[in-house]
Amino acid sequence: MNRFIYCISIIALLSVSHVLAQKARAKPAAKVKPIIFAVLNDGGMLEPVGYAEKNKLNQTVSGGEEEAQLISFNRSYYRAGKTYRLIFGGAAAGTATVKSSDPKAECSSNMAEITTASSRAKLKGNVMALATNVVSTRKGSGVRRLPTAVERSEIEALVRAELINQKVPSSAAKNLKYQNLTALDVDSDGKVEMVGSFWVDTSATSRALLFFIADKSSGEKYSIGYAKFNNIEQKDVMSQDIKDVDGGVYHERLLDVFDFDDDGVAEVFTYVRSFEGAGFNAYRRENGKWASIFEGSNYHCAY
Repeated sequence: MNRFIYCISIIALLSVSHVLAQKARAKPAAKVKPIIFAVLNDGGMLEPVGYAEKNKLNQTVSGGEEEAQLISFNRSYYRAGKTYRLIFGGAAAGTATVKSSDPKAECSSNMAEITTASSRAKLKGNVMALATNVVSTRKGSGVRRLPTAVERSEIEALVRAELINQKVPSSAAKNLKYQNLTALDVDSDGKVEMVGSFWVDTSATSRALLFFIADKSSGEKYSIGYAKFNNIEQKDVMSQDIKDVDGGVYHERLLDVFDFDDDGVAEVFTYVRSFEGAGFNAYRRENGKWASIFEGSNYHCAY
C-alpha cells in the first residue's frame, strides 16, 4: 500500500512539474521590425516615425492605439538599456539609449525617454536627429551644417520668389523668418542640398509657411526641387492664437537624412508638431526629382 501511495505521489509531482515547466516556458519574442525614430526634446525623447520594410516606410503603433498594442510595442522597442544608432548628417554619430517608457502615459504612450551620446551631434531646439536599428551598408556623408552667407543669400532669393509665386505680397516676402536652414549631402557627391522651413507674416493674424528642398543644378546654382506651401489663418489655429505658429506649431522641420533603403541616396525626414500629436514625412529623390514617399502621424493626447 505504501509503495502504491509513493508511486502515485511521484506521478503527481511529475505532472505538476510538467505543468509548471510549460507555464514557465517563455513565449517566443515578437519579431522586432526595422524602425526609424525621431530624436526630439534636445536629445531626450524617442518618437516612432515608421517601420522600414522592403524599401518602404510603414506606420508604426500610434499613441492612440489599444493599451495591449502599446504594451507590446514598448516591450519590443523600449526595454530599459536598449540602444539605437544615432543618425546625424545621414551617418552614425553616436547612440540613443532608452531610459524608460510607459505605455499608460497620458500623452507619450508610444514614446521613450532616452539619453544620447555623440561627439558631434549637438541636439537642441530645431537641431534634431534620427535613431534606428536599420542595417545599412552605406556610411552616409555625415555632412550637416549651417549654410554660408553666400548660400543663405542665394536660398533666400529663391524663397522670396517661391512665396511671391504662391501669391504672397512682395512686401511680406521681404521680411523672411525661418525655423531652420540646413546644408546636407544626401548622396556624398560633395555638393550640398539645402532643407529649410521659412515663414512670413501676411497680416497680424495670418502666416505663410514654406518647407523646401533645394539642389544645385549643373550650373552650380540652387533651385527648389520640392516645395510645400501652407497659408494659416488665426481662426484655423486650434489655440486661436497665431503666436503658437510663430513658436513652431504646424511648421515642417528637418529631423535628418538617412539612406534607409541602402541605394546610396539618403531620404529626407521631417517633423510637424501639432496640438494633439505629431506628423512625420519622408522624401526620396526619384529620377532626379524629390517626391513624398511617406506621411505618418502619431497621436499624443487631446488638446
